[in-house]
Amino acid sequence: MADRTLQATSRSARLIAWLAVALMAVLIVLGIAWYGISVDVERRIWHNIVERPNGPMAFRFLLQPTMAFLAALHDGINDARLGRLPYFRTVLSDPTRRNKRLREGFLSTGRILLLGLGMDAIYQYRVLNTFFPGEMVLTALLLAFVPYLVFRGIVTRIARWWILHHPHSDPTR
Repeated sequence: MADRTLQATSRSARLIAWLAVALMAVLIVLGIAWYGISVDVERRIWHNIVERPNGPMAFRFLLQPTMAFLAALHDGINDARLGRLPYFRTVLSDPTRRNKRLREGFLSTGRILLLGLGMDAIYQYRVLNTFFPGEMVLTALLLAFVPYLVFRGIVTRIARWWILHHPHSDPTR
């Protein structure tokens, strides 16, 4: 029974992660097709992103990184238990493990990324009265995946230190 639950959760997590990645890829292609790639587009993107924390729906600038932290907390402690190198370090420096580790990250943040895409779509519709698909992807990555990368490495280092200094205790208790 527990194995079935684990497999079902694993399948749903994989489906959500692939849905998030596929949706982001489609949105990037749509953004390039609609607006092209230019210095003006780049300026607009960064201007809009910098303005968002001050406007409506600013709570997502706390919500998404907090959710990313919770996912990173779980995964970072698991990395420490397994004796793995910090996540981002492995992604950057170990090409043989890069794809597997990136896949792990997207499995952990898939729901957060989809939530971020949805919240940014609502924000753009209500505040900007238009739709910038590339900005949606960039905003979701900046608020969910980037914090996950940072937090997971920090949590792994702290949990590893805890495990070394308290060998008979579990950092999750």
